[in-house]
Amino acid sequence: MAPASRYSDPARQHRESGRRYSSDSGRPDREVVDPDEPFELEITDVLDLHTVPPRDVREAVEAYLDEARVRGFRFVRIIHGRGIGVQRETVRAVLARTPFVQQFSDAPSEAGGWGATIATLSLEPEQ
Repeated sequence: MAPASRYSDPARQHRESGRRYSSDSGRPDREVVDPDEPFELEITDVLDLHTVPPRDVREAVEAYLDEARVRGFRFVRIIHGRGIGVQRETVRAVLARTPFVQQFSDAPSEAGGWGATIATLSLEPEQ
């Protein structure tokens, strides 16, 4: 049996390349991202929380609401998913204690139904 060449051993190629990937398959799928490193999101009138770790949901929603208000959004939709309702309750707790949120409710069925919440923001300065 002939010895394996260095190019037929994906794990060896991976180790020798010095690159870090999200799997050890040796193929360059995605580079590893530090989960503790802050990152910037594009701010629109929709926030999808599916990619936000559960431990960061409260902080992400608070920061999003502040920025949405600064940008003049009157209505926002926060997609939390249907699941068992943990994210939904977290989102609604933040909305309930945010002074410039006038009201919130389930999104219409075509916009996510009970898997998303629509909030109305006040654009008036707080007193």
